[in-house]
Amino acid sequence: MAEQRVLLITGASTGIGAETARQAVARGWRVALGARSEDKLNELAGELGEDNAFAQRCDVTDWADQEAFVAATLERFGGLHALFANAGFGAKRGFLEETPEQWRSMVLTNVLGVAYSIRAALPHFKDQNSGHFVITSSVAGRRALPGSLYSASKHAVTAMGEALRQEVAETAIKMTLIEPGMVDTPFFDNPVSGGLKAEDIARWALHALDEPAHVDVNEILIRPINQPT
Repeated sequence: MAEQRVLLITGASTGIGAETARQAVARGWRVALGARSEDKLNELAGELGEDNAFAQRCDVTDWADQEAFVAATLERFGGLHALFANAGFGAKRGFLEETPEQWRSMVLTNVLGVAYSIRAALPHFKDQNSGHFVITSSVAGRRALPGSLYSASKHAVTAMGEALRQEVAETAIKMTLIEPGMVDTPFFDNPVSGGLKAEDIARWALHALDEPAHVDVNEILIRPINQPT
């Protein structure tokens, strides 16, 4: 029997992360679920079954949390084949909006959190000369938006993904950036009309993970129909 693959997901408690976990388990993966919301994580892990999933609180801005999450995944499942760096949140547009404290938290989560996720898993992936990083960026990481520090943070994530791809280009490690347009998830305070669904993004993340070993899908840009920019 082929080895059951293991996927670690940050930002796994709701939205894209949670739906990716559901679809991954349906495709035969085992999943490690990380987020700050322990109640939601434990509920999702219970839904997926203890043989398929485990939950661990992980604040992606805390290096010790990220190291411990990868170590716990390896201890629980005996391997790690892919990491989905999905944790992140946004802010109102306008450089006079939000608070400096909110900005700091967003930038640390969206940028440093992704870098920590990469650093936590990369030694293991290099040791086994395989592995796959999937990183959530955004359409906003491809073009500047008026007054958007969120957009700037996602530009950093897009650059980080390409920098990682180049660093591991001589290995069998893969890197995929997922760049969604408008998605109806708890990311937004109010429901989004006409947006993509979390399951749409999850489906493409799994598509990239399921490609043959010689295929490295580096960017997936997904917009809902009728989103002009």
